Amino acid sequence: MERKNAWKKYKEKSADEKKLMKFCEEYRVFISTHKTERECADFFASESGFKDLSKLIGTKKKLVPGDRVFLTNHGKALAMFIIGKRPISEGMNILGAHIDSPRMDLKQNPLYEDNELSLLDTHYYGGIKKYQWVTLPLALHGVVAKKDGTVVKVNIGDDPSDPVFGVSDLLIHLSANQLEKKGNKVVEGEALDVLVGSRPLTEKDAEEFYKASGMSASEAKSLSKKDLVKTNVLRLLKEKYDIEEEDFLSAEIEVVPAGEARDYGFDRSMIMGYGQDDRSCAYPSYRAIKDFKGIPERTSACLLVDKEEIGSVGASGMESAFFENTVAELVLLTEGKESELSVRRALKNSKALSSDVSAAFDPNYPDVMDKKNAAFFGRGLVLNKYTGARGKSGSNDASAEFVSLVRKVFDDADVSFQTAELGKVDQGGGGTIAFILGNYDMNVIDSGVAILNMHAPFEISSKVDIYEAYRGYLAFLQKA
Repeated sequence: MERKNAWKKYKEKSADEKKLMKFCEEYRVFISTHKTERECADFFASESGFKDLSKLIGTKKKLVPGDRVFLTNHGKALAMFIIGKRPISEGMNILGAHIDSPRMDLKQNPLYEDNELSLLDTHYYGGIKKYQWVTLPLALHGVVAKKDGTVVKVNIGDDPSDPVFGVSDLLIHLSANQLEKKGNKVVEGEALDVLVGSRPLTEKDAEEFYKASGMSASEAKSLSKKDLVKTNVLRLLKEKYDIEEEDFLSAEIEVVPAGEARDYGFDRSMIMGYGQDDRSCAYPSYRAIKDFKGIPERTSACLLVDKEEIGSVGASGMESAFFENTVAELVLLTEGKESELSVRRALKNSKALSSDVSAAFDPNYPDVMDKKNAAFFGRGLVLNKYTGARGKSGSNDASAEFVSLVRKVFDDADVSFQTAELGKVDQGGGGTIAFILGNYDMNVIDSGVAILNMHAPFEISSKVDIYEAYRGYLAFLQKA
């Protein structure tokens, strides 16, 4: 059952093709400028036009059909809702995606000097091939929470006027022993330290710097004799961000690839950029609920979560009680009374698309794929009835009846879609947030964009697949 290439629906320079290209250019700009889960959550909350639900909780105001509200979760995840005509207890149509991506995080005590080079110690986040992260231009994005309660945003490396950073690699001339190692040992986690400086401060300037920070004259004099490159970095951080070394203890700074996402290919049919797992699904999900016209029959929801790449754990991950608690608040604000049973019914009666990426067939590596059940660039949105690994372990397995419903929704809206598995049965696999939503006894299926280079610093997607995902998500909110 080979699916048709979705590009064939779009005549060159037609109105529909222009809409596709405009949408994908907006997406390209988005992933170029929003590289962390915090940056994504801030953008979605501020640009959606939805009202902040936190300002309504505890009031006597009642939500009515058509109201659009959002609630953020620790600044790193959020849920968006359009209240429907029918009671929430009858269920919602939900789009669920994650906005975290593989990267490197700074450790809590990261800054050090070694032989007059200053480096930042890192701990990688999510499943990565560590050797892919060396010799690249890297940027620092994140926040520093100071003891006085202020939160300083850090973003260095993506403005053309900024410096960039990087992890060095062993030169080929001396790498005979390195190249004999297995791929997962060629570069090890503790070697992913980011080089950030090489110019020492003078002893006099170092002494003045330490005095200005509140140290005694003797302490300042003692410290000014060592680690002068590190001291220079600290001085620059103090000047630009007013942060001190101890502030790293309460910082969340992510090391991500520097630079913009780019059009890919002679025909500009693809996009290469960082973080497309899973922002190639999160952004179309956000746009689908934002662009929804009118009042839905069933409440529409878009759930954008953190921590999927490390198991959906923690307060901002899908395993937290955030979504359930938010639904409870909505029940109170729409029905005027608390009802645990209404919350349970709302979750059970919901239908969800777990919007996460799938692996696109790569002609360079055909042996890991079953071509009859692989996803291909250009053939539209991908449905994964099940994910998991080796015998579907860790999978949500959507029911035949729900797959039938989703097929009809997509076909009726002329959405191009394909079905796939993530590689051959015994080759590997992966998971999403789908099984967690399934734990509420709701119907859910994985539905996302196929990408190449998954979890690499620069991933590749097809523009037509991204646009078909948007169209499919919008149709699901309207008709499921």
